[in-house]
Amino acid sequence: MAFSFDPSMTSQAPTAKPANELSDLELAQLLAERLAIKPADWHRLNRDRRVRASEQLAAALVFLLKQNTEEALVRVEQATGWLNHSLQAPPCPTHGERKTRLPND
Repeated sequence: MAFSFDPSMTSQAPTAKPANELSDLELAQLLAERLAIKPADWHRLNRDRRVRASEQLAAALVFLLKQNTEEALVRVEQATGWLNHSLQAPPCPTHGERKTRLPND
C-alpha cells in the first residue's frame, strides 16, 4: 500500500516571512507542499520514481521534525521502495471502468 503526504494535515506555514525567519518545521512543510504531486499532475507523475521518492522524503522530514518517528520511518521506507523499484504505482481506480449507460426512455 502506498502512503502519501497530505499537506493539509499540517499546520499552514507562513509564506510571507523570509526563509531565515521560518522554523525548520515550517521550511520542511513548505518543501513537502512543493514536492507533493498536485491533482492535475497525478496521471503524469504518479509513476515517476524520483518524484515519488522526493515527495515521500519531504513528508518524512516533516514527521521527523514533529517527533513522529514511526510515520517518518514509513515515509522513508516508501521512498526507498520507489528508488529500489520494489514499489510501483497501483493502477488508477477509475481506469478500466466502463460507464453504465442509462436505458433510453
